[in-house]
Amino acid sequence: MKETITAAADETRLGLEQHIARALKQQRVSQGYKISDVSRIAGVSQGMISKVENAQVSTSLDTLNKLCNALSLPISKLFSDYDVNGRGAQHIKAGQGMQVVRTGTEVGHAYQLLSYKQGPKKRYEPFLITMDDASEVFPNFCHAGHEFIYLLSGNLTYRHGDKFYDMGPGDSLAFDAGVPHGPEKLNEVPIQLLSIIHYDDE
Repeated sequence: MKETITAAADETRLGLEQHIARALKQQRVSQGYKISDVSRIAGVSQGMISKVENAQVSTSLDTLNKLCNALSLPISKLFSDYDVNGRGAQHIKAGQGMQVVRTGTEVGHAYQLLSYKQGPKKRYEPFLITMDDASEVFPNFCHAGHEFIYLLSGNLTYRHGDKFYDMGPGDSLAFDAGVPHGPEKLNEVPIQLLSIIHYDDE
């Protein structure tokens, strides 16, 4: 029986997971693939693919990239097609930010991306970052743009260049992200902070 993709009559706006689910399934069906075919090509379990296509899980960017490659669907197109006019609102419910992998992931930082690229240029990225192991060794971060961090809970000493800043809940720090920076010491865990990276116009 041929698979079909339907939309609710009263649906006016898809959440990100629903958008990804529909786009991936539509691409798979259009190419005549079964879930088992995509599983074999992408190296992702059939169960995971089924959950992604039914918007039952917030998949990692790594898994999403594997699925897009298997389906010959540019991952950039997947996101640029989401709210293409760039003027809509994005409502991310608590705990439903996309889990992403960044440099700090290797030392135990957990990143949730709270908003997604809209339009042809990436202007900013807001992350909810969680750190819960005071014994972790932290790398130096250095990247384009300017960054603003706001500490929600816990206590840490944050390093920017050769300066050190003790931060508690409610404290914030803004800086040039091109200067090496990062947590120097986790004084009280668990720690949660909001990090917003603004990318300068080229």
